[in-house]
Amino acid sequence: MTIWFSADQHFGHKNIIKSCNRPFATVEEMDAAIMARWQERVQPEDDIWCLGDFAFRNSRSVSSYLSELPGKKHLIHGNHDSEETKNLAAWTSSQQMAEVKIGKVLIVLCHYAMRVWHWSGGGTLHFYGHSHGQLPGCSQSLDVGVDCFDFRPVDLNEIQERLSAVTETSRSQCNSSP
Repeated sequence: MTIWFSADQHFGHKNIIKSCNRPFATVEEMDAAIMARWQERVQPEDDIWCLGDFAFRNSRSVSSYLSELPGKKHLIHGNHDSEETKNLAAWTSSQQMAEVKIGKVLIVLCHYAMRVWHWSGGGTLHFYGHSHGQLPGCSQSLDVGVDCFDFRPVDLNEIQERLSAVTETSRSQCNSSP
């Protein structure tokens, strides 16, 4: 079993293509590409944490997207997730924030980037979305949204590889208060 992370799919959101300069001609093309990349990676027994903004004002139901996507899906609420979306039975869990542990690595999950988080001074990681790649991470914190990772979910190894490449300037942006 693998644990995956992603954010900001914005399924059905036509305007996100232009506002985030996504390389798709139509919302249908975008949705299909994001779904295919998810399906290539995530297995039915895997956990996948969606850090908000899963779908947005669409003629297609959110549950129809969920039914086509493998994995045990956990939603961290984003600003574009409706109450209906948050309350769908297809989510394994649905909450504002969460902490997950993979091996010895504790990770704080939120749709929004935080300056400090639980145990940030002790090496805990923080994954977020919302910024669509416009807010740089630091050595402990990173945007895991689809705009940052070729429109696909990523695992901890991929994220740690990206974190290790963070510049020294960005490293100092992590506030490691106790």
